[in-house]
Amino acid sequence: MDVIDILKNKKGFIAALDQSGGSSKKTLINYGVKESDITTEEVMFNYIHSMRSRVISNKYFDERIIGVILFEHTMKNDIEGLNTVKYLEQKSIPAFLKIDVGLEDESDGVRLLKDIPNLDERLEEAKKYGIIGTKERSVILEYNEYGIKKVIEQQFKLAKQIIAHGLIPIIEPEVDINSKDKKQIETYMRNEIFRQLDRMKKEDYVMFKFTLPEVPNYYNDLLRHKNILRIVALSGGYKKDLACEKLKDNKKMIASFSRALLEGLNVDDTDEEFSEKLNNTITEIYNASVKKNK
Repeated sequence: MDVIDILKNKKGFIAALDQSGGSSKKTLINYGVKESDITTEEVMFNYIHSMRSRVISNKYFDERIIGVILFEHTMKNDIEGLNTVKYLEQKSIPAFLKIDVGLEDESDGVRLLKDIPNLDERLEEAKKYGIIGTKERSVILEYNEYGIKKVIEQQFKLAKQIIAHGLIPIIEPEVDINSKDKKQIETYMRNEIFRQLDRMKKEDYVMFKFTLPEVPNYYNDLLRHKNILRIVALSGGYKKDLACEKLKDNKKMIASFSRALLEGLNVDDTDEEFSEKLNNTITEIYNASVKKNK
């Protein structure tokens, strides 16, 4: 499996199945699990893994998926008797690990990443499982140049640590879709990213995960940097149909949807119903990633 070629050139999108403790309960309720049945954290994670296993093992979770972002619990668990990462390898799908452990409280219009304990050890453990990269999310809420600069500096500092372990970081500075300054934020953020990219070694690879921009194709210029393998989009709170429509306007972005990918799936679906819904969703997201508006 030529991971670099897959991530840089293959048609498809990246599935984000990385909901962690903070968002897992809401994800399960949307999936049709009764809140009263989620009695402990262990029960919650078992439900989550059952849902993710059902998605990953489905026949329609296929070559249209060029990567998957996993939560640590999923990475360490099995699907049909095989470790999740190994199971994905059999489908020629590389796996990334969500490594962030939450966000700091808002300050200067942003929410920085919390310090990640034992990061070097966690990265080495992830490599042993077959993980090829990481994903780490921070959030920009309003236009504040000092805050935006801090987000980008923190993300690149972390990226260098990840690269030193032979892994590929997906840098995710999410811009709040409800920010009144969204376009202005994206302009300043892109400039800061250019500044950081210019300092990178040419053999170091990164990816970016962005909120769909106010100006279509706004991040295309970043791809002139050979350090960037791919730019992917988060759904960011947009419903699936709207996220896909916006994505079609961005010619060099592909999807990395989470909520939108699971939208409409239900724990009580028959296997046939589940497969049909999943295939329809994957088809819609795939088409938005590869068949662009003129």
